[in-house]
Amino acid sequence: MNDILPAILEAGRLFERGFHAAKQVRHKGTVDLVTQYDVAVERLLKERLAEALPGHTVIGEESADEHDRAQKAIYVDPIDGTTNFVHKIPFCAISVGVWEEGVPVAAAVYNPVLNELFTAERGRGAFCNGAPVHVSATAELQQSLLATGFPYTKVEKGRDFRWVLKTMENLLPHTQDIRRLGAASVDLCYVANGIFDGFYECNLKPWDVAAGILLVEEAGGRVSDHRGGPYRLGDPVIVATNGKNHDKIVEKLADYEEV
Repeated sequence: MNDILPAILEAGRLFERGFHAAKQVRHKGTVDLVTQYDVAVERLLKERLAEALPGHTVIGEESADEHDRAQKAIYVDPIDGTTNFVHKIPFCAISVGVWEEGVPVAAAVYNPVLNELFTAERGRGAFCNGAPVHVSATAELQQSLLATGFPYTKVEKGRDFRWVLKTMENLLPHTQDIRRLGAASVDLCYVANGIFDGFYECNLKPWDVAAGILLVEEAGGRVSDHRGGPYRLGDPVIVATNGKNHDKIVEKLADYEEV
């Protein structure tokens, strides 16, 4: 963490300036946005992190092949929640996850707009601004506040779209409520911090979740695929919870392969 944190804090200053500034916005897809700050923050992080951990491959959202894999990798999302960033909605963050041999070993999610810095190292707990964080104690699904997200592929009205609607139909009536903040890394941090009791989403990329997975686990939570099995980067669905309501949530999720 001491190796990567200076780079993340430096990138955070650029991120915060960009949040309040006018932006040049272009479309990677029908509704998938990118700004000059996404590119600039990623460039800065790739340079600094490569210097800090020279044995690792830096894989960034805006510059990497999504199928890139490495035994030692740093997954970087320079601005998770770019749509929020563009619209000046303060739920957006820098996400950096360090993985070795297929296992997350260090993580940082930094939202400089709200001054929230979540960090974790394997076996050492999870923290927000240096204070320990823990998942919630809510066990009953009906009392659980969940978070989710909607994939960019919704515009195609294909499998992802059908899965979102079917899962919402199955799950929403049995929860306290479901929130949609628009940044998976923030959602995962809020599970780790006990704000949300659980989170699920489909079609996320490795850089969306590489940091948040470790934060949830180190805060005492559980992460799986939509069937309750081990989650692997690139799986179609991720489920992250406080662990106490996990199986109840999984039972309500639609079968991704069958929708």
